[in-house]
Parts: sequence; C-alpha cells; structure tokens
Amino acid sequence: MREIQAFAMEDCIPSEDRRSPAFCDDENHSDFCEESSPEDAEMDVFGGLAALPVEVCERRPTCLRCGRPQKVCLCPFLPVHPLEVSTCLYIVQHPAEESRVLRTVPLLAACLPSGKCNVIVGRRFSEERYPDLAAVCRDPRTLIMYPGPGAQNLEELLPSDPEARSLGYNVILIDGTWSQAKDLFLRNDLLHLPKQVQLSSTLSSQYVIRTQPTNICLSTLECAALTLSTLERKESIREVLLRPLNALCTFQLQHGAQVHHSKEHLLRNGLYDRPMPKNKRKIKRMEKLVTDQNI
Repeated sequence: MREIQAFAMEDCIPSEDRRSPAFCDDENHSDFCEESSPEDAEMDVFGGLAALPVEVCERRPTCLRCGRPQKVCLCPFLPVHPLEVSTCLYIVQHPAEESRVLRTVPLLAACLPSGKCNVIVGRRFSEERYPDLAAVCRDPRTLIMYPGPGAQNLEELLPSDPEARSLGYNVILIDGTWSQAKDLFLRNDLLHLPKQVQLSSTLSSQYVIRTQPTNICLSTLECAALTLSTLERKESIREVLLRPLNALCTFQLQHGAQVHHSKEHLLRNGLYDRPMPKNKRKIKRMEKLVTDQNI
C-alpha cells in the first residue's frame, strides 16, 4: 500500500518540480539537480541571436561616369563626348562637400576631358603640402573666381589676339557653401596669388534645390559653365553644362523636393520664417540683402 501511495504522489508532482532539489536526494539524479547559472543563460540568449540570419544592406550601384545611382543616372543628359576646351579648371573643395548627395562638381567633371577638371579637397593649403597647387597659383595665366571689391570682371580680361586665347587659362573655383568658400579664401595665402575675377552676369541660379544667399549666387557648375563659355567664346558650352543640372533639379522636384528660394527673396517678400540672428554682423548682412539694389 505504501508503494502504491508513493507512485500516486509521484504522479501528482509537476514535471518541473521533480527536478528541484527537494526531489533530488538520489545521487543517480544529480544531473537533474544542477541549476543553470546566469552566465549560461546569457550565453544561450546571445547564441540564439548570433544564429539569426543577418541582412546585409547593399549600397545602390552607382554610375561610373556621373556618380549618380544607376536608377537615376544622368548620363543621357551629358555630352556624348567630353567638351574640348583649352581652359583648365581647379576646384578647391571644402571637405564637407564630399558627403553631400546633390553635388554639381561630379557632373562638371563628367562633361570635361580628363585633366581639365581637377578637384583638390582640404581646408588649409600650404605650399609645402600642395606644391602642384602652389605652382598653378603662381602661373600668370591663372585666375581665381571670387567676387569682391578687388575682383575684375572676367569679360574685361579677354585678349583680342587669338593666339593669346589659344594658350588657355587656369581657373580656380572654390566649392562649398558661401561661408565655407569665404573661409577658404581668407585663410589660404596661396589663393591670393592669382588674379581675382568675377562674373558680371546677372543670371539667376537654376540650382533651385539648394538655398542661395542672393538671387544671383550660382552653383559651382553654373559658375564653371559661364566661365568656360566666356573664355572659350562658345555660348553652346553653357547650354551643354547646364543640361544635367536642370535634369537633376527636375527629377528631385518630381520626387518630393521643394523649390528653395534665395535668402534675399525670402527676406524681401516677408517669407523668412527662421529666428533672426543675434550677431550684429549677420543682422547687417541680412539688412543689406533687403536694402542693397546693387548686390
């Protein structure tokens, strides 16, 4: 009877409790009496996570020529063959521009022959670290495109002699935001060696997917297009170079981008909705955007 009662009691015990220390008096059941440590439980959890399949996020394939993703490739809007020009461009680029998605310099380089569009990235350019750039800056045929009181209109520099024009110019363009371009120009003595020039054109920027300070501020590609068409005396160059830029802006606007009016336009029309700066220099600069008619 005792054996029957023992079996009856054992049948009533839940299976989890049978492995608890209270029911593990027999040495033959020592394996069931070992409790798992927190470290073992943690290893089991991470081991399970490690066994899960990992999804690798592959980067979209990009076009080797225009640098854009292949699905939005702009090569159909680029010239079939690179433009033949005698002018050599040197783009001094701020490092922050490298990470921007909607850049114009790759489109510019794709339109020109190899060696005619040279990009130099950095913040400080010394003669010791950049001897090639220093040689270009000391070349009397080199011009730097930077507007200001000391700049001469580019159109006034064109020689009438065809042989002199055929020698070709070197033109340095600064690529970055306007504050970055100003910092690069003021802090690098090498950039003060070439003759400073500016464009007298009042063409409004077509790069409407980025905000410009004024209505006549141009992107790097637009500036290069006007410069090359002026120096090479070929108006068709400007049209060819602006074609991929217009295609880029059109595509972005069709897929959710908004038209970015210049800061000058927003201020003059009472549409500027950001807090006004507290810095007096910035306030005067913004007031000038509204009041200066010859900006």
